[in-house]
Amino acid sequence: MGVAQLDEVNNRIAEAAKRFGPLDDNAPKPKLIAVSKTFAAEDIQPILEAGQVDFGENRVQEAQGKWPTLKEAFPNTVLHLIGPLQTNKVKDAVQLFDVIHSVDREKLAKSLAKEFAATGKNLPVFIQVNIGEEPQKAGIAPEDAVAFVALCQNTYNLDVRGLMCIPPAGEPAAPYFAQLAGLAKQANLNELSMGMSADFDTAVEMGATYVRVGSAIFGQRDYP
Repeated sequence: MGVAQLDEVNNRIAEAAKRFGPLDDNAPKPKLIAVSKTFAAEDIQPILEAGQVDFGENRVQEAQGKWPTLKEAFPNTVLHLIGPLQTNKVKDAVQLFDVIHSVDREKLAKSLAKEFAATGKNLPVFIQVNIGEEPQKAGIAPEDAVAFVALCQNTYNLDVRGLMCIPPAGEPAAPYFAQLAGLAKQANLNELSMGMSADFDTAVEMGATYVRVGSAIFGQRDYP
């Protein structure tokens, strides 16, 4: 697995984007986030050398162990936090990451706003929506998403770029992606972080602007 798989995924994204239809000139084009969680720096470096810019990690502590050196060597890298963020990790996350995809509660929005004010940073964020309303998953409830976007923007001055979701496993993803796209439209947002290795083609067809693909590029993960 590696560079050949990266090329294949990018080709599939391009083909799916054609099926989605001609994009508005102002609409963001779909980007690939290569999800490098659980993979070591030596696995990631060939993908960086192939020109991949956007990478995703789930855990702040794991990312701290490999990405500072990689980002120094590849300064154009954009590192996305795509996993849950605890408030006690906000300072570390803001220091290392460039985009945060998992804002899902007011306490976290408030902590991020405080850290942005302290550092002078204002990272782009996505609101994570629990699109399947699954009790084991993080995310704001779909019916609360539009109001929560407004809260993050107006009360905490966060740079909310779009919405993120992870559909229920084992169910067709398209209806959930369509629902997320509808919520984003209601909230006047035009970016959608949705789609993973099993369903990213469908996500692009439904308007995804970021797809988060790991195993289709790096291979199956060996979880500890």
